[in-house]
Amino acid sequence: MKIVVTRIFVDDQAKAGTFYHHILGFEPKQDVPMGQHRWLTFTSPGDSHGVQLSLEPIVHPAAGAFQAALKADELPAITFEVRSVEEEYLRLTKAGVEFVKEPIRDEGFTVAIFDDTCGNLVQLAQRH
Repeated sequence: MKIVVTRIFVDDQAKAGTFYHHILGFEPKQDVPMGQHRWLTFTSPGDSHGVQLSLEPIVHPAAGAFQAALKADELPAITFEVRSVEEEYLRLTKAGVEFVKEPIRDEGFTVAIFDDTCGNLVQLAQRH
């Protein structure tokens, strides 16, 4: 088996698409109208055939409650591995991204958590 698509729920697909593309740097893969929503996916830069991240609209009643519970407990909805958490922290902070946890080094990893402006917390992780 191979993971081809993973998803996170977002409260505004257009806003999320702009954030994940223009701020985080993910590359658009699919943008297909589906009624009032879209099939909206992105891939990692330079990996257009890699795993797609689907930005799913919150339409199922449980999705909003789940998203809110994760955020209230400061649990990230997704984790992205980066070469340097410190460098990404500085780059994203300059772009106006709000971090809820600044970089912390802990047992083989450095991590930081930010708000994606669309209802989720996102973790950056760097292996050592």
